[in-house]
Amino acid sequence: MSPSNILLYLLIGGFTGYLIHLLLTGKNVKNAETKSRQILAQTEAEVSRRKKELEIETKEAFFKLRSDVDRETKEERRQLQALEQRLSQRETNQERKLAFLDKKEQDLSQQEKTLTERAKGITQKEQELSGILEEEKSRLSRVANLSRDEAREILISKMEDEARHDAAVRLKRIEDETREESDRISRTICLEAIQRCASEQSESSTTSVVSLPSDEMKGRLIGREGRNIRAFEAATGVDLIVDDTPEAVTISAFNIYRRAIARLVLERLISDGRIHPGRIEEITEKVKIEMEEEILKTGKEAALSLGVLKLHPELLRLIGRLKYRTSYGQNVLQHSMEVAHLASVMAGELKMDRAIAKRAGLLHDIGKSVDQEVEGDHIQLGFEIANRYNEQPEVLEAIKGHHCDYSATTPYAVLMSAADALSASRPGARRETLEGYIKRLEKLEAIATSFRGVTQAYAISAGREVRVIVKPEAISDAEASLLVNQLTKKIEEGMEYPGTIKVTVIREVRYSEMAK
Repeated sequence: MSPSNILLYLLIGGFTGYLIHLLLTGKNVKNAETKSRQILAQTEAEVSRRKKELEIETKEAFFKLRSDVDRETKEERRQLQALEQRLSQRETNQERKLAFLDKKEQDLSQQEKTLTERAKGITQKEQELSGILEEEKSRLSRVANLSRDEAREILISKMEDEARHDAAVRLKRIEDETREESDRISRTICLEAIQRCASEQSESSTTSVVSLPSDEMKGRLIGREGRNIRAFEAATGVDLIVDDTPEAVTISAFNIYRRAIARLVLERLISDGRIHPGRIEEITEKVKIEMEEEILKTGKEAALSLGVLKLHPELLRLIGRLKYRTSYGQNVLQHSMEVAHLASVMAGELKMDRAIAKRAGLLHDIGKSVDQEVEGDHIQLGFEIANRYNEQPEVLEAIKGHHCDYSATTPYAVLMSAADALSASRPGARRETLEGYIKRLEKLEAIATSFRGVTQAYAISAGREVRVIVKPEAISDAEASLLVNQLTKKIEEGMEYPGTIKVTVIREVRYSEMAK
C-alpha cells in the first residue's frame, strides 16, 4: 500500500471520527451532515492535490524516504489508537453527563410535585382558617350582641395589640443584645488601645525658681529704685518675686510660655552680668526669636514622630506652643500625641483611616495654643485655625466634636471623643489640688441629693462615678430611669470635670418579718 493511500485513509478516518463525535455529543445531525459533506469535499480535493505531490516526491526519493514513511506510519498508527481511546473516553463521559441530567430532571420534577402539594395544603389551611375566623366573628357578634363591623374592629385591635407587644419584646431583646455586644467590643478596643500606649504625665505649676550665684545679684536685678525689675516684668509679662529665699528668685505666671521666656532671659542676664533696662529688652527680643524657632522645631518633631505629613508651617508652630500649655496639670502637647496614638490604634481595629485619626488627634486641641491670648473657646478657635489652613473635613469635624457637643456626620469625631477621654482620665494623667478635689466630690454629692426621693449619694472611684440611693416608696422604677437622665444633665451643666462621670441610681425594696 502506497503512502498516499495510507494518508488518505487516515484523513478519512479522522474526519469520520469527528462526525461520530458530533453525533454522540447530541449536536444537530443535519448541520453535522452538511458540514461533513463540505469537509469531505475539501478533504478529497486536498487529498487529490496532496496525492499528486506525494507521487512526484515518491518518485524522486522513494528509496530514501521509505524508512521514514514506515516510521511515520507507526507513529500515525499510535496516534490513531490514542485518538480512538480519547473518543471512547468522551463517549463514556457524555453518557455519564446524560445520566446525571436525567437524574437531576427527575429530582426537579419530584420537587415540583412536592411544592405543588404544599401549595395545595397551604391553600386548604388558609381556607380552613378563614372559615374558623368567620365562625369566631359570628360567635363574637352573637355573644357580645355586636355588629359584624364592630366585632371586626375589636378583633383587629386585639391582634394589633398582640403584634405590638411581640414587636416590643423582640426589639428590647435585640437592643439589649446589641448593647451588650457593642459594649464588649468597645471595651476591648479601648483596653487594647490603652495597653499599647504609654506616656508621661506632668504636674501643673505657676512658678519657676531661678538660682542666683549670690544674694548680691538680687539687688542688681531690682536696680536703682526698682527700674530693672520693672523693665524685666514689662518685657516678659511675668512677676519676678525677690524674697528672703537665699540665692534664688521666683518667676510667677500662669502662662507657661511667658514663664519659659522669662527664665531664659533671667539666666542670660545673670550669666552676662550687664543688667539694665536696655539690655533686658535686647535679650528678651533675642530669646523670643529663639523660642519661636524652638517651638517650630518641637512641632516638626512631634508631627514627624507620629508620621503626620504635609502640615502647614503655622500649624507646626502652634503644635510646638502646646508644649508650654497645660490642662489640669496635663501637658497639652503630650496629651495631643497620646490622643493621636490612641485614635490610631482604635481606628486600626475599626478598619478606619489611621492617618486621618492621627492627624485629627494631633490637632484636636490646637485651639489651646492661642486661647490664653485670643477670646473664645478652644474648640471653636481650633476649628477656625484648622479650617484656615485647609484641613480635611474629617479632621475639622473631629476638632469640633471631640467633646460630644456637636452632632458629627463622620465617625472620626466620636473616635476622637473616646481617645480624648481615655487620655484625660487614665491614672496619673491629670493632677489637681486636694482642696479642689474635695470640693468637686462634695458638689457632685450635693447635686445628687438635691433631687426628690434621694436618701443618700456617694461619689466613688475618685469622682468618676456617683451612686444614688432612692426611697422605693417615693420613686418608682420608671421614675428612677428618668432620675438618671436628669442627674446626668444637671452634672453636665453645673460642673467642670475631666473625663466622664457614671451615674447609678439604686432602688431597692426589702421585705422582712421576725419569726417567733
